[in-house]
Amino acid sequence: MLDLSISLDDKYKRDRGPVYMNGTQAIVRLAMLQAQRDRAAGLNTAGFVSGYRGSPLAGLDFEFWRARKFLEPLSIRFQPGLNEDIAATSVWGTQQVHFYPKPKYDGVFAMWYGKAPGVDRAGDAIKHANHAGTAKHGGVLCVIGDDHAQKSTSTTTQSEYAMMDAMIPVLAPANPQEFIDLGLFGFALSRYSGLWVAFKLVDSNISASGTIVIDPDRPPFALPNEFAMPPDGVHARWPDDRIPQEWRLKHVKVPAAQAFARANGIDRIVYDSPRARLGIVASGKSWLDLEQAMAELGLDAAACASLGLRILKLGMVWPLETGTIARFADGLEEILVVEEKRGFIEDQIKTILYDRPARPRLVGKRDETGAELLSDCLELEPNQVALALAARILRFADHGDLRARRAAIAARQPAKLAPVHARTPFFCSGCPHNTSTVTPEGSIAAAGIGCHSMAIWTGRAVAFTEMGGEGTQWIGIAPFTDSPH
Repeated sequence: MLDLSISLDDKYKRDRGPVYMNGTQAIVRLAMLQAQRDRAAGLNTAGFVSGYRGSPLAGLDFEFWRARKFLEPLSIRFQPGLNEDIAATSVWGTQQVHFYPKPKYDGVFAMWYGKAPGVDRAGDAIKHANHAGTAKHGGVLCVIGDDHAQKSTSTTTQSEYAMMDAMIPVLAPANPQEFIDLGLFGFALSRYSGLWVAFKLVDSNISASGTIVIDPDRPPFALPNEFAMPPDGVHARWPDDRIPQEWRLKHVKVPAAQAFARANGIDRIVYDSPRARLGIVASGKSWLDLEQAMAELGLDAAACASLGLRILKLGMVWPLETGTIARFADGLEEILVVEEKRGFIEDQIKTILYDRPARPRLVGKRDETGAELLSDCLELEPNQVALALAARILRFADHGDLRARRAAIAARQPAKLAPVHARTPFFCSGCPHNTSTVTPEGSIAAAGIGCHSMAIWTGRAVAFTEMGGEGTQWIGIAPFTDSPH
């Protein structure tokens, strides 16, 4: 029967069941669900969202503005930052409300958002805030938009390393449903551990749309039984000297995050075999690539069991939970790590397993001979993963159908890489940057970042800078050239 009650507002109005939305809208709904869960638990909390737009999160501010009428009744305030570091400092402030007299709420949960260059810019503020910690009934989710393919970013990005350096746990959702599931886990993790929690997104999942199941009755997250919290806890306090703060961060808060992930089964073995020989690890967008690669190769649960495959899906990619990795690796001869860019997960697994007497061979970016296996540049796609996966499986089992499927995929690759006619990007009709970047005849200018950097391809400008640095490269050029200004 046709449901005539469906409306465009269902993504924010319907309180349970399946709802259609895109990834950006799921982030907004996540904030609403956190407020609703707090109220159901008897907590009087507020929410705060701040950041700075940038692809792939370019539409997040618009969506929060559009949803204002749904956010205000839940005491969720959206206030975009003048830049990323001011936004991060504002979010830091939400975890200090209890330092001041007369707080209006039990706590404020907060969300910071920004693309990868914004993570770099805001690094000092984010690191300070994470060292200081979160409030008991607050919590911070650090929503990061990475651009692995450099479609709208001038440099390569992989923000997990910045988060690891700041000692911030990193969650890697694969699709909009996991934005909700892992996002709620992230707020709970932040409250339990006293840490900010990073939420890594890429264009292919933030721009995806689908049906998301809203469940207001989901049980609360489990608290670890075996982890001993110190008497003074892990949360933000004042005064707080930098020396005990560092010790608490490294020896209590990060281990607390690992214990919380373990207690809630955030990493799970999806496929297994009674005679597992080859283990495969993936997370986030790479998990979707792996699933598609397996479909192309005809690998279902039964095939995995017969071929000796054990496959681990990670929800938290830093810090890896050591017990989970050890149990996963037990009895395996080899582990293949499927991930984009550098070997972030691969290096952690190598460290965890290094001292074990019977450790499997570990491959990912390169194979055992040092040859490239999965590229560390741009982004992966399912066919690349399928070819690498099939090659590793065929080392253990001579499977005729798998060999044929691999050959068919390989045969398609050269056609995909055939040269195409390149079209140089140019300004849209009526774009003011087209005329504002015109230079006097015979002169040369330095380009900036953003759309007006396309002046480079017109011959009007050379090179470019990071955002905010436009023109200042001349300070370093001027003393060493006879070119006039």
